[in-house]
Amino acid sequence: MRLLLDLGNTRLKWALQDGAGWLAHGAVGWDEEVAAALARAWAGLPAPAAAFGASVVDAEREARVAGCAARAFGIAPQWLRTPAEACGVRNAYAEPARLGVDRFLAMVAARADGLGACVLAGVGTALTLDALAADGRHLGGLIAPGPRLMRQALLGATAQVRPAQDGRVVEAADNTADAVDSGCWLAAAALVERFVARMAPRLGGAPALSLGGGDAEALAGLLALPARRSEDSVLRGLAVWAQAQSGAAPAA
Repeated sequence: MRLLLDLGNTRLKWALQDGAGWLAHGAVGWDEEVAAALARAWAGLPAPAAAFGASVVDAEREARVAGCAARAFGIAPQWLRTPAEACGVRNAYAEPARLGVDRFLAMVAARADGLGACVLAGVGTALTLDALAADGRHLGGLIAPGPRLMRQALLGATAQVRPAQDGRVVEAADNTADAVDSGCWLAAAALVERFVARMAPRLGGAPALSLGGGDAEALAGLLALPARRSEDSVLRGLAVWAQAQSGAAPAA
């Protein structure tokens, strides 16, 4: 049995892996009392033999979560730092550790799912895009603000753009609220579609598109492309990586 930890920009997700599935799982926002929330969530759960974590946050928050795991289960997480190659995925970055570990693990999960040549879009605080060839080669990617961060940046940097309420996404807005929300969400959709189109020749044809992250469902409805949802891709990729570290036997 393993404890898996995904420390993202907005929240922490965790799962207690038993064999091929989750015995328990949950999420805690960084704006919550993390230690208290984890203590409640983990109370009464069986103690895992090991803990593995993926983090895109600072060392202070990693240490806080590690302390929670130590108090609850008496174990210290092993933090994955992005490698040059693992689990059949070859990192395109010249400095492999510079690639976000969440992006790398999403590719590991996609390869484990047998997705083949694909584009992976992570739609959250940031919008990340990665192209993965059928043979596991990472062809590179893009990072942009996610739609909500675009909106936040726009409102924070302008004096006159002050909608009184959230808007709707429309093709051509006749008010500021709709214009702001439409511009941000449709810009994100256009970037995804452009990246898929530009990567298609290098991927040998139209790739599968996989969407993950907290805003994946909202963005999916705006795309002119078919897309599959990928739930918990970082945790699932982390499970594959943890399994590779401990050999072929199932987690117990």
